[in-house]
Amino acid sequence: MSAIASLFRNDYDSDGFRTCSVTGLDVHRSVENHVKLFGLTAVIALAFGGIFAFTVAMTRWEFIGFLDPGSYYTHLSLHAWNLLIFWMVFMEIAILYVGGPMVLGRTLPLRRLATAGWVIMALGAVGVNASILLTEAPNEAPLLTAYVPLPVSPWFYGTAIVFLLGTTIAALPFFATIWLETRGTRRTLPLVAFGAFITGIIAVEAILGGIAAFAYAFAWRIDLIASVDPGIYRQLYWIIGHGSQQINLLAMITVWYFLTHVVGGAVVVSEKISRTAFVFYLFFINLGAAHHLLVDPGVSAGWRIWNTSYAFYGAAFASMIHAFAIPAGIEAGRRRRGQGGGLFGWLTSAPWGNPVFAATVFSIILFGFLGGITGVVMGQMQVNMTWHNTFAAVGHFHATVVLGTTLAFMGLVFFVIKTMFRRDFVSETLAAAVPYAYAGAMSIVTLMMMYAGILYGVPRRTAEVVRNIPGSEFSFAAAIPIFMIFGLFAVVAIASGALFILVSVGSLLFGDRLPGGDDGGLLPEGGLHADGGQPIHAVELRGTFTLCLVFLAVFIAIYVLNWYLVTQLWAIGA
Repeated sequence: MSAIASLFRNDYDSDGFRTCSVTGLDVHRSVENHVKLFGLTAVIALAFGGIFAFTVAMTRWEFIGFLDPGSYYTHLSLHAWNLLIFWMVFMEIAILYVGGPMVLGRTLPLRRLATAGWVIMALGAVGVNASILLTEAPNEAPLLTAYVPLPVSPWFYGTAIVFLLGTTIAALPFFATIWLETRGTRRTLPLVAFGAFITGIIAVEAILGGIAAFAYAFAWRIDLIASVDPGIYRQLYWIIGHGSQQINLLAMITVWYFLTHVVGGAVVVSEKISRTAFVFYLFFINLGAAHHLLVDPGVSAGWRIWNTSYAFYGAAFASMIHAFAIPAGIEAGRRRRGQGGGLFGWLTSAPWGNPVFAATVFSIILFGFLGGITGVVMGQMQVNMTWHNTFAAVGHFHATVVLGTTLAFMGLVFFVIKTMFRRDFVSETLAAAVPYAYAGAMSIVTLMMMYAGILYGVPRRTAEVVRNIPGSEFSFAAAIPIFMIFGLFAVVAIASGALFILVSVGSLLFGDRLPGGDDGGLLPEGGLHADGGQPIHAVELRGTFTLCLVFLAVFIAIYVLNWYLVTQLWAIGA
């Protein structure tokens, strides 16, 4: 217990503040301790969910065939809830506290509410896990969708509501901070705080939708109401089902801006444009949930066309802005310091041995090329038909929330270990290896999921994959080589995730304590605020421009390829 208590000690002045040796921000004890509390809980959820990543992947890889179909859904549900929800949401509350009171140099208001929110969230998370583990017939494990009238334990709905209520309570101190900062003034928030604020608004919308959906199903399961309308439930459910991933997206982009600045020396090329992109998300990002309902009979053609075309592209446009603004900020920041000439010297000379920087930039690249492009492509009404409920959809959201969000959050955890816990890594070499091993292996896993789904039509929800599906005459035997590659690299990816846990926990327990003022090797060359004296518009951004052209070329190629695959569907029955 003393080892755990020591993690929450730092040297503060009489007012409870200290100056961070990396960011230069004045950080209050109350903020720092709550960031640590929520971050540690998130890592525990990641470790627990990672165990089920192994059992699920080794089942989908039928060469191993680890689980029987009866156990598969239970393990898949535990994997999904711990990694897609608990790991992400606990981290996102920590990010709100970083983006709010820490960046603004304030104490954390409503501290008892923040602690109470953590307790309620933890109870809800334990309850959801217990309800899934103890599921017995005729109830079924819920996965994430928990579609009615699928019989799911009322304990699951009840504890899921508890978790969402706890999240709401935990977010209140962040909104109180923003209110205290902006009342009676026309000052704008710093960009990172602004991004966190937009993230918080979308989180509130998603949480309210989740409470409505699960309360509706809970009332049915405890016989308060006789029946539920599956169509209404699905509309309500996807406010949280996909909305929770939109929270991940915005939190991830906020982390990108923060970490590329503090460890890469990036600048903000245009605050107005970056803020505008966040506002675009506010109005359009949740429309992305529509792709889950495109094959449902209860929605009109007008609804489908609106959600998959004009409005949907509002969110895509916002992502394009960030896709240019963040690498441009890195290029401008490094060129102003005289770090790297030529077309890509600013990028090749960057601190790639720093795991915080490497994890952040891999997250940007892999989310953009694998998660972002496929999200826009599969979100279209026609092309969605070739992706829907195939293993390709699983590949898409592994590209977004694993290669994108999880990698960015891994970088943030490493950053917090050095700047808030004030611990050195137990091994700099192993810490530096984590983002390379994890990003490389998960990229192959994700691509194999997409290939298996798009090219062979492998379904997403069955334990049996390539040998046969009971009651079906389809054969997926041609996908066996794809699954051999998938299985091998899944093992490497899971081992890399385990290495991340070992390095993180090992550093907290056994890492050397960093002396006061030591930046832990995180600061970019030349310090955080060196600007080289050049205005932004005088700095060449041709490297970023070239990267954007490459990105657009890949986008067009994938777009055309998917439309070609749609045309091949007409051969069915010919």
